[in-house]
This record gives sequence, C-alpha cells and structure tokens, in this order.
Amino acid sequence: MIDDPLGPLDPQFAAAFQRDDKRPPCQLYLISPLNVAGDFADRLARALDAGPVAAFQFRVKDVNQHEAARLAEPLQRICADRDVAFIVNDSVSLAKRLGADGVHLGQEDGDPREARATLGPDVQIGVTCHDSRHMAMEAGEAGADYVAFGSFYPTTTKEVKHHPEPVILSWWSTLFELPCVAIGGITPGKARPLVAAGADFIAVSGAVWNGDEAAAVRAFGEALG
Repeated sequence: MIDDPLGPLDPQFAAAFQRDDKRPPCQLYLISPLNVAGDFADRLARALDAGPVAAFQFRVKDVNQHEAARLAEPLQRICADRDVAFIVNDSVSLAKRLGADGVHLGQEDGDPREARATLGPDVQIGVTCHDSRHMAMEAGEAGADYVAFGSFYPTTTKEVKHHPEPVILSWWSTLFELPCVAIGGITPGKARPLVAAGADFIAVSGAVWNGDEAAAVRAFGEALG
C-alpha cells in the first residue's frame, strides 16, 4: 500500500455512500491483451458488437512504435466505426501519431500537463493512482480527465502491489466530479460492489479475453445495468 499523506479512510464512509443520480451509469472499459496479432481484430469487433463499451485501451509491450502503430491501426478503425474511444496505454508519442482519442498514463509515464500540451484539449488523459487519494488529487489538479484505482482483486494481467478497498471509490465520487475507473481482477460477478461503491467505469482485460469475449461483454452489461 502507498503511504497516503491523507491517512486511512474511515470504513464507515462506504456505508453512508449513495451514488449521485446525476452521474452517468457505470460503463465498461476494455483493455487489450498484450498480444493483439492474429485474429484479435475479429475478437475485438465481436466484443464491441456484443454490448455497450465506452472505451478500449490499446496496451502492448516490448515492441517499437512503428510496429505498435501497425498493430493499432485496424483496432482503432474498429473502435471508430462503433463510436468507442480508442485509448493508448503509456505512450503520449504513439497516441499523437495515431490521433488517438486518449492516453492512459502510469505514474512513471509522464505528467498529464505535458501530455495535454502535446495532445491538445480534446484528448482524454487518464492516470493510474493505485490506492492513493493523494495521487488522484494531484492527477486531477494536473488536468487528468479520469483517475484509475486498483487492483481491487487479484489479477494475472500484470504484477500489482496496491489493493485499495472499494471505499476509495465512494470517497472520490462524493468529493469530485472527475470520473474514476476501477481496475484489477474484475469479473462480472465481482463488478457490482464496485459499481455500488461509486465506480464510473469498470476496466477489464482477462475476464473478457481469456474466454468467450462476446459472452463476457454481455455478462458485464447485465452486471453494470
């Protein structure tokens, strides 16, 4: 756990939380597997056609930017055809090269202010904030469009060290209008407590791509509805 200068959250905060009806309903945010070659474009199209998806994050590692752009372009077209935001993970330069709808920054991936200066006012900028309210507030002050908390559950998608409690979503949604994303090991069966706690988006990867992607998206649609 990150040593948050704001101190621990009162666990009773969640018990008193009520979701603001003015906030839009919680939406699904898909994150790609690391391997998006082969038939993945067809799988993405099936997933997006199976139910409502707000955004798709392109997340590949250990490839150069030219190869990343080659892999991204057909996926970006599929998203554009379905009015799904196409978000690039980690790389401001790749997001700019592709004309992506947004970029998602980890804590080591640069300052949102610099990303905004590079990408312009209309691009969505998200920031990973782990289990830290302080990091989230800093991201908001730096101009982020959303903050992401997690990992809420064990996950094999990436190595994680931070495991916030759902109450952090309640706290954030009560105090700030900026949307928050819940991420990490979320399945359709585990989504409801995070929606009830105040998540604006549920970000998922393995729960969709490790099986039948269309069935998984439909199941998330029921869980988030």
